[in-house]
Amino acid sequence: MRIMAFSPHPDDEINCAGTLAKYADSGHEIAIVFVTNGEVGSAVMDNEETARVREQEASASASVINAQFFWLGFQDEFLYTDKASRLRVLEIIRKFNPDIIICPDKENDYHPDHIATAQLVWDVRIMTTVPNIKTDSPPCTKIPRLYYMDTVIGINFTPSVYVDITPYWEMKRKMVNCHVSQQGWMKDQYDVTHEEFVKVHTMFRGLQAGCKYGEAFRVPKFFPERIEEGGLL
Repeated sequence: MRIMAFSPHPDDEINCAGTLAKYADSGHEIAIVFVTNGEVGSAVMDNEETARVREQEASASASVINAQFFWLGFQDEFLYTDKASRLRVLEIIRKFNPDIIICPDKENDYHPDHIATAQLVWDVRIMTTVPNIKTDSPPCTKIPRLYYMDTVIGINFTPSVYVDITPYWEMKRKMVNCHVSQQGWMKDQYDVTHEEFVKVHTMFRGLQAGCKYGEAFRVPKFFPERIEEGGLL
């Protein structure tokens, strides 16, 4: 399979990092699309420097699992769904031609950039196979299946699929710790490290799934539905 994850900011891929690691280890092709540049994600660097550093961190995170790295560079906190953004997302999907797309839950997430990312994926999903909508890359051979990744600490999220990532916690931990510029936020605001924050959430989903470490997903319903093998397990 070819699995493409959409990360609204550099570090949001962490919510599905263990699953991506698991499928990469099984020989599946993985891509991570970082949608915004994360430029406001620092209290000590200016916007330009923050975006540069966070792109490097995102690239390092993707490289942990040898995922293809795509950087769209939209402005942090000002992502909107319009023709230009639709076409850019459509082109990047067609370029990779995924079987499965993982993105935030547009109905339950808390952040406008997360919701806009999911809405863009939703908006272009059917378009991916339409030949009369022109992009540099040719249309996809089939409409990708869509999975919503968990929200931060699972707020408002009711999973329909769990993935046991127990053997891949260490790889997920490495991906978390690639985002060095973000380490201060959690410590300053909640007196926990980024790694501790992620570990508690991942163990909570694991407890629900009957394993040590787990990740949760929700599968939205569409017409028409493809009935076939190849979903996330």
